[in-house]
Amino acid sequence: MRIGDLAAATGASVRSLRYYEEQGLLVADRTAGGQRTYAASSVERVQLVQQLFAAGLPSRTIVQLLPCVDAGVATPESFALLVAERDRISAQLAELEAARDRLDEVIAITEHPTAEHCPALREQPAAA
Repeated sequence: MRIGDLAAATGASVRSLRYYEEQGLLVADRTAGGQRTYAASSVERVQLVQQLFAAGLPSRTIVQLLPCVDAGVATPESFALLVAERDRISAQLAELEAARDRLDEVIAITEHPTAEHCPALREQPAAA
């Protein structure tokens, strides 16, 4: 398939696909005219790369992990890298959950304001 077809199939931009190729994340064959062509399996590869980018992994880390994905076997180094990235993502999730919980508290206060949380509802001191 051509680059435009791969872009349409994955939702990735043509520019992103070229970047993936430059970084060694995606392999393209070339026609005699120099046009890129991709195997059908490239759709799944691009989706994986997009997921890893969305998870916050940099391209240099993804490049290190892809051979393990291709082989279905992790080296001790790549396993450690996977665990470290998983732990980083778990920590981010915990921070996001805490932020969401705090927002829920603020939302509840704004839906049902009390004098404790809203200075405008506190009794004004009597004028002397």
